[in-house]
Amino acid sequence: MSESEIPPDGRPVDVYLDLLRIRMDTEDYRLLLRVVEPVLRAIEEHRLSGLDVALDGGDDELPQEIRDEAALVIATAVTGRLDNEVVELEVDETGPVRVVTDAATANDPSRLGEIAAYIRERHQQNEELRGIAEASGLPTDF
Repeated sequence: MSESEIPPDGRPVDVYLDLLRIRMDTEDYRLLLRVVEPVLRAIEEHRLSGLDVALDGGDDELPQEIRDEAALVIATAVTGRLDNEVVELEVDETGPVRVVTDAATANDPSRLGEIAAYIRERHQQNEELRGIAEASGLPTDF
């Protein structure tokens, strides 16, 4: 769907949610809404800084498909784009990592390699900081 197909008074995220409502099982859609509604409300109220949403598997009850759709709904709300995709990158230090990106980036192996390198670098930095914190007797659960 392109921007020209969005009704003038419609937000891309509302259009995307309507498409999901039609496509998804009713219970799955309700579960998805429970996950994304607080985030969408926070985006609308411009108070994202204090919000913590974990879609990385911390919730065993949340199937991967719902996590992926939630990430896409949130990305649509933030970017206003309907061409977002979830891509799984293999990162040696952490294993597979799922990221949301635009369609052009999702189809560009070079750009995906840059993203994977950035994730690797951040992981290494976090491990160094964790080691420093541990050696200093500080909490390491950041």
